Amino acid sequence: MPVIQFRVARPTNQLEKVIDFYTKGLGLKPIGSFEDHAGYDGIMLGLPGSDYHLEFTSHKDGSPCPAPTRDNLLVFYIPDDRKLVAIAERLETMGYPEVEPENPYWNEKGVTIEDPDGWRIVLMNTEGI
Repeated sequence: MPVIQFRVARPTNQLEKVIDFYTKGLGLKPIGSFEDHAGYDGIMLGLPGSDYHLEFTSHKDGSPCPAPTRDNLLVFYIPDDRKLVAIAERLETMGYPEVEPENPYWNEKGVTIEDPDGWRIVLMNTEGI
């Protein structure tokens, strides 16, 4: 498949909180944004130099987006356990504590956290994988 880029996009009613969670908390970098495009505002967040990123959008009339299940996850693989712990602690300080994962597999080397909309991320240690 000759794909050159990959984007995961989702709406939110809490765009500023989501931006803070993923940038200040998780450490992703803004790589693009837009305002009032057919009523939508949005931001693309990613890892520098990567051909994949997340997009969050908000419509002026609202963007309801309940999280589908507790097992819909974005998994971030982090080789340095100290950095993983630092990110988890930073997110907890911001009001996003660790939650019990639906699948116990993620407890083995990971930390599961809900973002402002209730979507879950896993910070997964890759040491030894």
